[in-house]
Amino acid sequence: MDRTFAALADPTRRALLARLGREDGLSVSELAQPFSMSLPAIMKHLDVLSDAGLVARSKTGRTVACRLTAGPMEQAMEWLNRYQRFWSENLDRLAAFMEEDQWPPNQPPPATPVSSPGRASHSSVASTPRRRKSSPHGPTRKK
Repeated sequence: MDRTFAALADPTRRALLARLGREDGLSVSELAQPFSMSLPAIMKHLDVLSDAGLVARSKTGRTVACRLTAGPMEQAMEWLNRYQRFWSENLDRLAAFMEEDQWPPNQPPPATPVSSPGRASHSSVASTPRRRKSSPHGPTRKK
């Protein structure tokens, strides 16, 4: 699965896979055509995709055809779906909590004071002085 995610991390490789998803069995030169990079660079991307098991290549004469193999992506999707369920359940619980009646009927929530711009807000809590982070400056030497 590490190789799958590493292969999918690159936008060029994702574009190659998308193209193979639309048109299976393209030659390497056909795949390279819309990209503004050299054929050896495309070959390196295809090597990474092949190592991850996402692309299968077959050679007929001098032509190498590529096709998408989605098996490793299915494993990655199963792994991602577990986390998708986790987040969906947690967000559903949060939404339910936020929708609960927090105040008794016929009683508005307490008002929060609004401070005017430029004025400090008043608090009923006393501040405690902060401790100094360093000691005071020592004596300076005069020459």
